[in-house]
Amino acid sequence: MTRIIAVTGKGGTGKTAITTLLIRHLTRGNKVVLAVDADPDTNLPETLGCEVQRTIGDVKEFMHEERDNLPPDVNKQSILESKLYEILEEMPGYDLLVMGRPEGSGCYCYVNNLLRGIMNKLVGNYDVLIIDTEAGLEHFSRKIFKQVDDLIVVTDGSRRGLGTAERIRELVGELETDVNHIYVIANKVTDTTRGTIINTAAELGLELIGMVPMDEMIVQRDLAGQPLMELPDDSPAVKEVENISRKLNL
Repeated sequence: MTRIIAVTGKGGTGKTAITTLLIRHLTRGNKVVLAVDADPDTNLPETLGCEVQRTIGDVKEFMHEERDNLPPDVNKQSILESKLYEILEEMPGYDLLVMGRPEGSGCYCYVNNLLRGIMNKLVGNYDVLIIDTEAGLEHFSRKIFKQVDDLIVVTDGSRRGLGTAERIRELVGELETDVNHIYVIANKVTDTTRGTIINTAAELGLELIGMVPMDEMIVQRDLAGQPLMELPDDSPAVKEVENISRKLNL
């Protein structure tokens, strides 16, 4: 069975950085990994250090435009599947799919239904699927994936950030999304915020699985536009994500 992990959180908390460091850990094991960038801002390829030319949004746009021009006896699902394999970026240790955002107007329910079937089939080829999601959980209502094993909410050290994590947990229930576990990772933690984070998470009943410290190496790489996959093993953030990965049995 494929382990499906989704990483979410409000903007600015560093969820893409955490996703990247989780992928970094997974690629050093024997896991076959599929990474999916489901955030329209599309930052994951940059932090991973790879370039993407086309996205699932481009494929959806193509299928939406061509649906009425295709012969009725053509297997549209097979066409979509072949297009997805064309845009699948094969990298050392993992494959990458970028969702992107389709241009233009109109309902994409038809294409989403095709995509749902293909993605559920595609993920079966991998040990782990890890998704860098957009802020919020509305995208889960599209049910592109049948379930999520681990939903990781990345937050900063503020009470407001932890409150966002609490609201995301509530929204999961409202959407009736099939999520097995919800965890919280506090990011950019300092010595002055550590105690408050622990106490506030406990008050809100949030399962705090790790606290990633403020890491100057990440700050410098972000400013220089350098991939986070190349962070050294002695990076404080890398060390903590390794600890978190062990807790998650990754």
